[in-house]
Amino acid sequence: MAGFDAEAYLNSLEPIGWKLGLERMEMLSDELGRPQDSFASIHVVGTNGKSSVSRMIAAICEAHGYRAGSSLSPHLAHWSERVVVSGRERPELFAECVRRTAEAAAVVNSRLDGEEVTQFELATAAAFLTLAEAGVQVAAIEAGLGGRLDATNSIDSLATVLTSIGLDHTEFLGETETEIAGEKLAVLRPETTLILGPVSDEVRELARRTARERDCELREITAAVAAGAAGIHGIGGFQRVNFSVAEAAAACFLGEVSRVKAEEAVASLVIHGRLEQIGQNPLVLADVAHNPAGARALASSLPELTGAAPVVGVIGVLADKDAPGMLAELAGSLDAAVFTGLPEKALAAWGRPGARAWDPKELRSLASGLELDSTIAESPAEALAIAREMALERDGAVIITGSHFLFAPGEGAAFPA
Repeated sequence: MAGFDAEAYLNSLEPIGWKLGLERMEMLSDELGRPQDSFASIHVVGTNGKSSVSRMIAAICEAHGYRAGSSLSPHLAHWSERVVVSGRERPELFAECVRRTAEAAAVVNSRLDGEEVTQFELATAAAFLTLAEAGVQVAAIEAGLGGRLDATNSIDSLATVLTSIGLDHTEFLGETETEIAGEKLAVLRPETTLILGPVSDEVRELARRTARERDCELREITAAVAAGAAGIHGIGGFQRVNFSVAEAAAACFLGEVSRVKAEEAVASLVIHGRLEQIGQNPLVLADVAHNPAGARALASSLPELTGAAPVVGVIGVLADKDAPGMLAELAGSLDAAVFTGLPEKALAAWGRPGARAWDPKELRSLASGLELDSTIAESPAEALAIAREMALERDGAVIITGSHFLFAPGEGAAFPA
C-alpha cells in the first residue's frame, strides 16, 4: 500500500454505523496476533467522563514510571487522536498500524459470509496495535458504545471503570439506566476489580450485585471521596470526580498511588474537547457534552473558568439526542446562544450515515421557551464568528458544545483541518 493515507482510508470505509458483535473483532485480533494481550489494560465504560478518566489513568501510571497509553473514542478532527502514548499522539505509527490492520481486515473479510470488518472495529484494532508497537506496559481502553458487544470488549482487562450512567444511545442499550448499566457492566471480568463512579441507587445496587456474582472487588467513588481532590489546580468540579475515579483505577495496576505524582500529572493534562481553551480575546472553550448529564456537568464547571463573565454558546446537536434536556441544563449558564447544524460529510465519514442534526430553528424555539436569547447560523464556522463578536461586545466568553461533530474539519467547519 504505497503512499497509504490512514485518515483518508478510514474515512473511505463504508459508513455502516454501529454494527455490534465481537466475532469480526476477534477474528481481526487473531489475524494481527492479538496485540492487546501485550499490555495490561483497564476498560473504561460509562455514559460521560470516559475520555477524561482514560487519559488521567494513563497519565497517573506514566507519572509512576510506567510507559502508558490510552485508546479513545471518538476523535474530534483526526483519527490519530484516538491513540495517546506517554501523553502524546503518534500519527505516523498509527498510520502504519492502520495500514497493517487494513491488510489483516482484507484477509478476515475473505472469510466472512457477506460481512466485513466495520470502520470502528478496524480503528480499534489499529489502536491496539499502535499501543503494542509503542511498547506500552498499561493502557486505558475507552469503550465506543455500551460494552458487552463493543469491539473494545476483546481485551482481557485487569479492572473495569464505570464512570457514570445516563440515558444515551437508548436505541441500542436500553430505555432505563439499569438496562444501560447492564450492557456496560457486562465487560467486567471475573475476579478483577470494578471502579464505580457516581451513579443512581438502582445502578449502584446492580453494580454491587454484578461484582458479587463475578467475585470482583468493588471500589466506589462517592462525593466525599472526590472532595479529597478539591485542591488540584486547574481541575474543575466534574473533573475532580473523574480524577478520583482515575486514581482508584490506576491503583489496580500500580498497587499504591502517590497523590503528589497523580495530581501533578493530571493538573498539566490537556484533554481535547473537555472544557478545553481553544481561543482567547474572547476566551473560547470547547466541550463535547452531548446529553443532559454532560450539559449539567458543563454548566456547573463553567464559572470556574469564566467567572462572572457572560457566556455565549455555540450549539449543535444530533437529532437523536435530548436537546430539550440539554438546553434546560445549560440555559441558566448562558447569556445567549448561536445554534447551528452539523457537517453531513463528517457524520457520514465517522460512521453515522443518514444521521442529521436538530434544526437550528427548532433549537431556537426551545431556547425561547427557556428565556434564552439566541440566533442561528448556517455552519459551525459562521456560528463561532457570530458568537465571538457577541462575546466581545459583552466582554464575555464563548463555549462550543453539543456534539463532537461541531469540531470536524472541512467546509464550514469552526476550525480548518
